[in-house]
Amino acid sequence: MSRPRTAAARLAEIRQGFWLIPALFAASAVVVAVGLSVLELRLRLPVGSILPSGPAGARSLLSSIITAMISFTALVFSITVVALQLASSQYSPRVLRTFLQDRVIQSTLGTFVATFLFAMVVLAALPARDSERLPELSLAVSMSLVLASTAMFIYYLHHITSVMRVSHIIAAIGVQSRRTIDRYVPDREEPTRISGEVVQVVLAAAAGLVTSADLALLAGLAREHDCAITVVPVPGDFVVAGAPLLHCHRMPSGRPRPLPAERVAHSVTIDVERTPGQDVGFGLRQLADIATRALSPASSDVTTAVRAVQEAHDLLRRLATRPDPVGIVRDDDGTVRVLANRSTFAGHLAMTIDEIRNAAGGEPRINRLLDTIVTDLDSVALPIHRPAIRRRLPTG
Repeated sequence: MSRPRTAAARLAEIRQGFWLIPALFAASAVVVAVGLSVLELRLRLPVGSILPSGPAGARSLLSSIITAMISFTALVFSITVVALQLASSQYSPRVLRTFLQDRVIQSTLGTFVATFLFAMVVLAALPARDSERLPELSLAVSMSLVLASTAMFIYYLHHITSVMRVSHIIAAIGVQSRRTIDRYVPDREEPTRISGEVVQVVLAAAAGLVTSADLALLAGLAREHDCAITVVPVPGDFVVAGAPLLHCHRMPSGRPRPLPAERVAHSVTIDVERTPGQDVGFGLRQLADIATRALSPASSDVTTAVRAVQEAHDLLRRLATRPDPVGIVRDDDGTVRVLANRSTFAGHLAMTIDEIRNAAGGEPRINRLLDTIVTDLDSVALPIHRPAIRRRLPTG
């Protein structure tokens, strides 16, 4: 059985997929090549002096382009796989998404595939006799694509060596996490529960990690069935099949009707891994993993751990100045119709400070940095967050 996904999650999966950009490049190359082949008979461009003198020369040129592009594509794919393996083993498996969503890597592969397919279509369109006119424009475009591929390959080598640096990876995690915080963590406090009696419990159809909830769809279902809905797990939680997923609450003056399971299944996305969409703590999880792995005896890379902790400090400081986030949808009269809790600041603090301190052991640089971070958080945090912070303040 397929895992439940919201429509927004399916679109995001397609938009962020590694295959989308190469597929668009490939399809565009085929369409352009076919279109030029149709227009060649009506166009006469002064490019013959730089092109092969006959069909035999054109076939040799296109065959060389095709062979070179196959080799280039294989090389880029191999380098990318090695980069993924190194990032997974050295930093954390959860940073692989950063590489797979990299537009430069996708565009490089797409350029090579487009050049290969364009040359293939032009080769198939070559005339059989020397007396027939060559597709001069198509051959010129093929040579231009080869030059573009060469430039992309050189830039790809520069880019892949840059993004493999741990500072770049940590900074990218920070940028992505700040976007999530700005979007899903409010500046003001919101209700944390719906008071109405629970009249229906919707169970998870499959086991997996909750990554997102379509609150607009849930609000429409709640209005249609005269109830209020609470999403039980927070994004990033693992649910087992049959565990509570949604609570349907009775409204003060209403007679709720049961929610249909087939429509509810499209409102909450359950996947095999965490994603940064609505998961506020995913970035901190990545940073904590990088820091703890760097502090392990196998790595013993304190400088990398310090850099990860510094980035986590910025994220924790932003969260400390805001109330715990909730996803909420209200009716026009202010009635809460849907409520989805998200991970709390206390949980983020424990995951980051406690786990890294435990991994650091007696490492003085890390322990001093963590003490400084906790002290700074205590100076800026909202009163609701200070009990969790002060339990971790340095003593003496």
